[in-house]
Amino acid sequence: MRKLLRSIRGSGALGALSVIVAATAVASLVAPTASQSASAGNGVVAFVDVNVVPMDRERVLAGQTVIVRNGRIFEMGPTGTVTVPSDAVRIDGAGKYLMPGLAEMHGHTPSGEFADETMFLYLANGVTTVRGMLGQSGHLELRAKTATGEILGPTLYLAGPSFSGGSIDSPAHAEQRVRQQKEEGWDLLKIHPGLTIDEYDTMARTAWEVGMRFSGHVPADVGIVHAIKMGQETFDHLDGYLEQINATDRPIDEALLAELVQMTKDAGAWVVPTMVLWEHVVGLGDVEAQRRWPEMRYWPAQPRPGVPAIQNWVQRQTNLRNSADWNETAARQLATNRKQLLRALNDGGVKILMGTDSPQVFSIPGFSIHREMQAMVEAGMTPYEILESGTKNVGEYFQRQDAFGTVAVGKRADLILVNGNPLEDVSNVADRSGVMVRGRWFAESEIQERLEAIAGGLTS
Repeated sequence: MRKLLRSIRGSGALGALSVIVAATAVASLVAPTASQSASAGNGVVAFVDVNVVPMDRERVLAGQTVIVRNGRIFEMGPTGTVTVPSDAVRIDGAGKYLMPGLAEMHGHTPSGEFADETMFLYLANGVTTVRGMLGQSGHLELRAKTATGEILGPTLYLAGPSFSGGSIDSPAHAEQRVRQQKEEGWDLLKIHPGLTIDEYDTMARTAWEVGMRFSGHVPADVGIVHAIKMGQETFDHLDGYLEQINATDRPIDEALLAELVQMTKDAGAWVVPTMVLWEHVVGLGDVEAQRRWPEMRYWPAQPRPGVPAIQNWVQRQTNLRNSADWNETAARQLATNRKQLLRALNDGGVKILMGTDSPQVFSIPGFSIHREMQAMVEAGMTPYEILESGTKNVGEYFQRQDAFGTVAVGKRADLILVNGNPLEDVSNVADRSGVMVRGRWFAESEIQERLEAIAGGLTS
């Protein structure tokens, strides 16, 4: 299994799968409707008599009224003590739960004509923040357009083009690229496999010098222990941990794991597990059932130029399982180890960040978050811990950029109104009444209309 994982990474398969595409642009995703304009981010919206899940700690505040003004939470308190402005758009929250919007902390973002659909798929599922982890031409413009609402979607924080064995050929080149990406305005640096230790160390030292955070994979020459010591901020996918303790295809040595967990916690590093994707990557799952998942209707089913269609993913999985290197027993051991590792990291006090690496193999933007939450349940995390990884923790991670991630006065108004208590069952997050992004409200009926437009555009 270790040989197979090396071949997957070395072939650039994951990078190729990260090319973001969608179908023909749907005009309705660009131009706001009149009803949207009435509740745009600079207006006033009142959630009246709602149960608030603030996510500052595990609790529910019953019977609250929350006033949003100019894209921020302006006032919040018990209904009856808060005056609703006469010009506010009133949203009846009786029996519902208002929680912070979620984040995709290892996502990918499109550019060009395919931006609108993918951005809306995130928004439609309550994903109001995306950390894009592979910069491409047009991404900085996309970030600006989503920030202003010209394109409907989450707030974007973007890594530049990645640092890898294919993109960096010397320590001097690594230093030059860090300075260039800082000047261009990227939010962080993305690490891919293949860097030498000298290239990695030069990148890291230069990043610290210019104030750039760096995150992602762990190059084989570097190893996770050295990457922790050099200050890598997030470790994505967990494979660096399993390779360090030689547990990609055999049971975990719990003593070695405990040392690594403590080292991670002491360093203040973060972990983005991407649990569901990695099971796809190693060939587990029922491919025919996956291709029939409801969310697949929002992604191209058939190959077309530049589009990683569902049929491509099916073929990839078929080829993988027919490979001489594939071993189902080893693959299932790896999946078991990943759950054990995530539980140990979480129980050991390491901060977890929610991420799915969408769009990737059978991971559709936004929808993949809900599948990821169920995988985190299976790994032993509580509903509050899971939601914290996509809300409060993300706000803490980005606290230098903005204030969000909890429901509190002054925070960016990224909110989800759900019909059931998400602290009782995380699947309730998918049972929405609507989503607010930077103070702009989208009722669930409107979200479903726009999703139908996307699906219709793929079959027309």
